[in-house]
Amino acid sequence: MIYDAVIVGGGACGLMCAVQAGYLGKKVLVLEKNDKAGAKILISGGGRCNYTNLYAGPTNFLSQNEHFCTSTLAQWTVDDTVNFFETNGIFGQEKTLGQLFPTSNKAKDVVSVFERLMKELGQDLLMNSEVTAISQEETLLFNVHYRHLDRQETVQSRSVVMASGGLPIAKMGASDFSLKMARQFDLKVVPTAPALVPLTITGKDAEWFGALAGNSVFCKVSNEKISFEENILFTHWGLSGPAILQISSYWRPGELITINLLPHQDITSIIKEERQKGGKRLLLHVLQDLFTRKFADALGKYLPVDKKIASMSKVEAQQVYQTIHHFQVKPAGDKGYDKAEVMRGGVDTEELSSKSLEALKCKGLFFGGECVDVTGWLGGYNFQWAWASGYVIAQHI
Repeated sequence: MIYDAVIVGGGACGLMCAVQAGYLGKKVLVLEKNDKAGAKILISGGGRCNYTNLYAGPTNFLSQNEHFCTSTLAQWTVDDTVNFFETNGIFGQEKTLGQLFPTSNKAKDVVSVFERLMKELGQDLLMNSEVTAISQEETLLFNVHYRHLDRQETVQSRSVVMASGGLPIAKMGASDFSLKMARQFDLKVVPTAPALVPLTITGKDAEWFGALAGNSVFCKVSNEKISFEENILFTHWGLSGPAILQISSYWRPGELITINLLPHQDITSIIKEERQKGGKRLLLHVLQDLFTRKFADALGKYLPVDKKIASMSKVEAQQVYQTIHHFQVKPAGDKGYDKAEVMRGGVDTEELSSKSLEALKCKGLFFGGECVDVTGWLGGYNFQWAWASGYVIAQHI
């Protein structure tokens, strides 16, 4: 038989595309190389699946063309995502900063919705099926070649949807296959890199960071492009935690990151109040009011913590201000694709229709989800892009 579309990848984008195509009476085949669908959905949010963000909008996404995602996100909104899942028995509970999780806290419930709907709509889902090649005939039909278990198979379709994700987490089957197919069909690809990824610290400061492993501090983390207020987490290799993962998408090797360790208070005012009380307390004890004991002790590397507030000089007070509110870090690198949540870069948006996500140079070829140069913030944004791009593509195959 000739399918209306073959969807390469049974993740968030591919599954949503298959279901939405089914609602429109279109017959599709989803080819997934893992032995189960939705592998990254199942591990997301620690197995709880942060399936959207209530505040998701175009400004929460990185791309060479920052306006490209606007049309897709307008066609399938956060409300559409919430309604879709509620209709199918999954109700959300908001956690931090608009993050929405199923009330069951089970990512498998999200995948189960798609598996059930695929069956009800008569869509075909084939596991253990790795696509090896795609070609287009003069008739514009596509030949999709894939390996299923030990057999080589070929199937024909009117459209092909590349929804095979990006490079993060190779053990879950991540690959650059979508990018290879883009290049095969003469589409430009924006250079890729790990995003939402922990950052490493090496050299003379590595031991200091490593000694603080496990300590978490609420901070404002910024560079010249953007800032985020969330926790940072010290690790044996450097820095992680939500604020660091967020800024990592905007960070480039060689750049500094500035950390405000006390974003909602002014250390200068606190010191001034201590002076007015007589200034008999040590700086260390003041810092212990503000941070964990271990972190306050560690700041002794940079600050005169054993001095009484009253005996601190203006230079030392300025040093305290700079360290607390403008702590600067120069990461050596990141932890790579195995520790990254997503990939930045991907298929150049100049090559795609913003309304349909169809390749402008190849009729019937679509790209959605992570393989496109649209990268969301941490906290459900990338799922919203996946659902939205799957929906939009389904309308046009």
